[in-house]
Order: sequence, then structure tokens, then C-alpha cells
Amino acid sequence: MVPQPRSARPSWLLAGWATLVFGFLYLPIAVLVMMSFNDSRILALPIRGLTFDWYITALQDEPLRDSLWNSLKVAGIATVLATVFGLLAAFAIYRYRFPGRSAFRIALNLPILLPGIVTGVAMLAFFSDLGFGLSLGTVILGHVVFGIPVALGPLLTRLGQFPRSLEEAAYDLGAKPAQVFLDVVFPYIRSAVIAAALLAFTLSFDEVVVTIFLTGRDNTLPMEIWGRLRTSITPEIAAIATVVLLTSTVLVLLSQRISARDSA
Repeated sequence: MVPQPRSARPSWLLAGWATLVFGFLYLPIAVLVMMSFNDSRILALPIRGLTFDWYITALQDEPLRDSLWNSLKVAGIATVLATVFGLLAAFAIYRYRFPGRSAFRIALNLPILLPGIVTGVAMLAFFSDLGFGLSLGTVILGHVVFGIPVALGPLLTRLGQFPRSLEEAAYDLGAKPAQVFLDVVFPYIRSAVIAAALLAFTLSFDEVVVTIFLTGRDNTLPMEIWGRLRTSITPEIAAIATVVLLTSTVLVLLSQRISARDSA
């Protein structure tokens, strides 16, 4: 029997449907990026000309600069804490067998699985009961809570690939636990630690929902943008949003590249 050639119609239909889906998802972002270069105060098509003036205006805007600095501080501190706690949790799950181990792992992932508004309201009530005033400190703690499960994933995956024979050989040669971790285990999981930190930083830097409930008088960059969007969308907002988009995309792609290199 002669095999019948496959019809090209399903392939064209699938390609067309994929194009529509990606267009629906990314066309608004592409329009926003184009508007940031538009030589017009009004965000409307067609584009009158190309200019970088709105990027310069955004960098000269003091509230935007202050909020950017706040976002970098919050994301930096939250990333360090989330990565450290995520690494400790990953070691506990990977190394030890204890009652409630599965429940412990599920509990660690709950903050990222629950809607952000639920996490934000719960943490606001918690801090209010303790008498904590809202500030960048409470924002950092909130970001650490949902940063831990983000960091836990790649760390636990990498630890699962670690050959325990290397660790046992180091102990047989007289190495102490600290030496084993620093000289044997950490070099093996270092790239996973970097990938986890990049993901946690990206999520913290872009977070809005939880931050709304925990922020005080000092705004982060997403909160500053959100506040201005209540009145109008200006070209400098489009410019700073483009910068945030580019930064987040680079960090996520770098994290994925590091993770893919480890898996290869």
C-alpha cells in the first residue's frame, strides 16, 4: 500500500491559530514599546517620529528615580533572603525524611499557588495584629514569602541530580560538613542558585498585588506606575515600562539558559 501524503491543511491551521494567540498576547506589549519611541505627547497611532526623549524624561523624573531605587533595594534584599531560605528548605526536603515532609513542601509552595490578593490580605492582617507599621520592610518580608517557592524549584531539582557518592567520598577522606558543602555540593548547585536568585529578583521587582497591601509611604516602581495610570498613560510611563520589560525578559532568559545548561 502506497502511503498517502499528509495534508498540509492542519499544519496551516495550527500555525494560523498559534499566530493569533501570540498576537493577542504580545501585540499590546509591542504597541507599548513603539509608543515609548513616538515623537508625540499623545499615545496614538500613527507614529509621528522616533525619539529617545521620553527615556531621558523618565530618568530625570525624581519620583520615578526614587521608586526605582526602592524597587532595587526591595528586590535585592528579598532575593538574598528568599534564595538562602529556599536553599535551606531544599536541603531539608532532599536530605532528610521526617514526619510531614510532603505537607512541608506543599506549604512552601502555597504562597505562589494562592492568588496574590489572598497572600496580601493575610500578610496585612498578620502585620496589623503584631503592630508593625507598613513600610519597605513589610514589602520585603512579603516578597520573601512568595520568593521562597520560586527559588525552591530549581534548587530542589538540581539537588536531586547530585551524586551522593561524591559527598560520601569527601567524608571518607576526612572532610568536615562545612568543607563538603563549600567544596563539593555548592560548586555543583551554584548555577541553580544563580538561576533561582534571578527568578526571585524578577518576580520581586515586578510585583504589584502583594505590594499594594504592604507598602507604606515609599513606593516601589510598579506602585508608582500604577498610581500614575489612574490618571493617564504618558510617554515616559511607556518608556520606563519598556525598560522594566527588557530587564525582566533578560533576567528570565538568563535564568532559563543557566537551568537548561545544567540539564544538558
